[in-house]
Amino acid sequence: MKNKLLSLFGLLAGLSLTTGCSDISDKRAADNPVTAERIINADNEPENWLSNGRTYDEQRFSPLTGINEANVSSLGLAWHFDIDTNRAMEATPLIADGVMYVTAAWSVLYALDATTGKLLWKYDPQVPKSWSTYACCDVPNRGAALWGDKVYVATLDGYLAAVNTQTGKEIWKVDTIDRMAPFTITGAPRVVKGKVIIGNGGAEYGVRGFVSAFDAETGDLIWKTYTVPGNPADGFESDAMRMAADTWSGEWWEMGGGGTAWDSFAYDPELDLLYVGTGNGSPWNREIRSPDGGDNLFLCSILALRPDTGEYVWHYQTTPGDTWDYTSTQHMILADIEFGGEVRKVLMQAPKNGFYYVLDRETGKLISGDAYVPLNWASHIDLETGRPVETEGARYEENYKIIFPSSWGGHNWQPMSYSPQTGLVYVPLIGQSETFASTSWKDFAFFENHLNLGLDHKEISEAVPDESSEHPFITARISAWDPVARKEVFRIESGSGWNAGVLSTAGNLVFQGEASGEFAAYTADTGEQLWSSYANTGIMAPPVTFEVDGEQYVSVVGGWGIHMGVFEGDPIDDSSRDAIGRVLTYKLGGASSPPSASAITRLLPELPEIATTAEQIKVGELLYGARCSWCHGTGVRGTASVPDLRYTSKEIHDMWTAIVLDGAYVPLGMPMFNEVLTEEEAFAIQAYVLDAARELQLPDGPLTD
Repeated sequence: MKNKLLSLFGLLAGLSLTTGCSDISDKRAADNPVTAERIINADNEPENWLSNGRTYDEQRFSPLTGINEANVSSLGLAWHFDIDTNRAMEATPLIADGVMYVTAAWSVLYALDATTGKLLWKYDPQVPKSWSTYACCDVPNRGAALWGDKVYVATLDGYLAAVNTQTGKEIWKVDTIDRMAPFTITGAPRVVKGKVIIGNGGAEYGVRGFVSAFDAETGDLIWKTYTVPGNPADGFESDAMRMAADTWSGEWWEMGGGGTAWDSFAYDPELDLLYVGTGNGSPWNREIRSPDGGDNLFLCSILALRPDTGEYVWHYQTTPGDTWDYTSTQHMILADIEFGGEVRKVLMQAPKNGFYYVLDRETGKLISGDAYVPLNWASHIDLETGRPVETEGARYEENYKIIFPSSWGGHNWQPMSYSPQTGLVYVPLIGQSETFASTSWKDFAFFENHLNLGLDHKEISEAVPDESSEHPFITARISAWDPVARKEVFRIESGSGWNAGVLSTAGNLVFQGEASGEFAAYTADTGEQLWSSYANTGIMAPPVTFEVDGEQYVSVVGGWGIHMGVFEGDPIDDSSRDAIGRVLTYKLGGASSPPSASAITRLLPELPEIATTAEQIKVGELLYGARCSWCHGTGVRGTASVPDLRYTSKEIHDMWTAIVLDGAYVPLGMPMFNEVLTEEEAFAIQAYVLDAARELQLPDGPLTD
């Protein structure tokens, strides 16, 4: 009976909902279709937010001034719309002529009345929950794209769908990936010259990255450009791939190579160049994937492509031969800035590796590269060669090395913003250290469809910090960076190690949320906090602003995700917030309030009488850290998104092998580890989980035999 109820619940949850929207203004996307001209000239209609970064240059700056530093203290909630999910919410809403299009976890797309939050329609692509086993960092979606009378969403399981903007009805849906490989898509598509551009993720699982372009009207594939080379015996798809192959060694293609373009794109209509940010290698550790060294192009690079053909024009590699997961998929901003009396067309990026880059976007030549957070893997960027000058031992070939910033980076996917008004770039900071240790070739085994990092987790766990590895833990919300002076002008501090994307406006304001659930406004020129409100859920997504009938609004998406536990622990431990997905929209004089945080009561379960030993617990701790902590949280401290294993019931413990090794919960998104864990290792993880549960129940200490 229980299984039948679960099946019925899953069926009902997967149904799409479409409702009419005839009460919305006649000025709809169908009557005023989104075109290249509208996006290129977005400043002529600042009331809308038509593309992911508002404009093709991705500056995330709004010319609107209705809400400004003089009156922002009067900002209040106009409406909220709750989304039935407790998984990651990272989307940038789009607003076109009074209608908001916003995506949620599991790639679900909503159309809302932008002034009231009323649901107009919902499109659910019904992503199978089992596909989340390929997603390293939860199941978010970072936004949609608009073109003509269609809105486009890429799905976690690798599809691209075109939906009618008025009805929410699917027009076409195409497969963008090799379905035999563990690709995922969490990024937002962009539409350039009638082509929908999309990348993908999955480097840690062993895929070969690529970018694709599809006809916006028909969904037909126009071009596909790989970001790393494949097996030379099969020939090369382009001269660029032939060139890249010379920078690899060994049989890298057997492990995919990586280089996935999982998030950042930008476009310059004048130069007709599409800019693509690429990611880390597969595995992370270069000693495993490319044992004789090499730069491993085009990992951790910025690529300039021709949008009509996908043809390579130039590249700049931020981290040659990456071995730390220092992706360059972070937000890229295009701007025209004066340097020494000369206006330069530049591209700016603050990737994970801790250096802030300014490039000539016509040629890819480096203009400047400076540390924006403390770092120790490199001393500086050589401006002549454009390469980082690495420090001794940074590649951890011989011994473990404590590196900062960590693989989470000094800045991650959360978009930054550039204000032409202040000349500053507002960078959301993270910044912490991480211990790296290399697995030798003889000890490494590549497992398809599982995380393959090439790291020695045992040595990492036994690492002892020393004075040379100490650095300040970054808890700043924002670093205001001057790209001309090449320095930080001010920093907005925070109590958190994780925060959200940024919006700047002509009202001399910067808006940003945070993991704590606070949504705040600061002066763009000094960083003084002028206003804040609590969303009663954590915030990771970037805000947007728009205007309808002369009234300005500010919107942000709230909601937690699995990997938040790495930084914040369990959000429900704080009564001021929960993990619910929520769209919040503010206006001057708004008098609404978000619901109070939901109260979740967890009862200590009856634990099975299973004898465990200290040695089993120790082994289990290592294995848990390598295989389980990505979703279930470090130290068996879960988030509100997936089960906290300390509260695992006796009945679930009785099914442990069936779940962990045999895949009983694969349909629910729990991976099957029969290829990477033995029965003894699975039990060791259970012993570690039981130890944590017993410690929770008996504060004086855990029970071990």
